[in-house]
Amino acid sequence: MIKLAQKSIIIVLIVTFSIIPFGSAGLAQEYLEAEEPSGGGMLFDTVVVRPIGILATAVGAVFFVVSLPFSALGDNVDTAGEKLVKDPAKFTFKRPLGEF
Repeated sequence: MIKLAQKSIIIVLIVTFSIIPFGSAGLAQEYLEAEEPSGGGMLFDTVVVRPIGILATAVGAVFFVVSLPFSALGDNVDTAGEKLVKDPAKFTFKRPLGEF
């Protein structure tokens, strides 16, 4: 009985994760056509895009710190900081909700 429940859960997860890309492509097309973001667009931005942006900002900050000695030697610390930390942070925190 437990094995049947485990198999059912695995099948549901596989189907769910298989359907997600199709839904996100449809939402992206909707955003491109609309002038004002819809509620679904804002929800997608809040639930999916913003957390990815936060993660990108954190990972960029780590890579910035790791690359800092090399950036300092190459005299491009500002450029590295802008591309690795500032740009993802602006995308995550400065733009209006639902606008990509």
